[in-house]
Amino acid sequence: MEKKAVKPEEMTFEQSVGRLEEIVSLMESGETDLDSMVKLFEEGRKLVDTCNKKLTEIERKVEKLTRSPDGAIKSEPFDETAEK
Repeated sequence: MEKKAVKPEEMTFEQSVGRLEEIVSLMESGETDLDSMVKLFEEGRKLVDTCNKKLTEIERKVEKLTRSPDGAIKSEPFDETAEK
């Protein structure tokens, strides 16, 4: 019985990463024909795009806590460019 195909956007981040690992294993096995390799590559590309979108969304939600000189704690949006 075949597994029902789940769209990348319907998967959790962890499910997407797990499927990407499966795809890499299948492609590295050398037992996949060219047509299947192309389909797997396309599926993997969609999963990578979906994961990147999810990470961007999460990053926007992340806030960092900072302590001001007077000891008060405040929250501000996370800005990775300021950390570099």
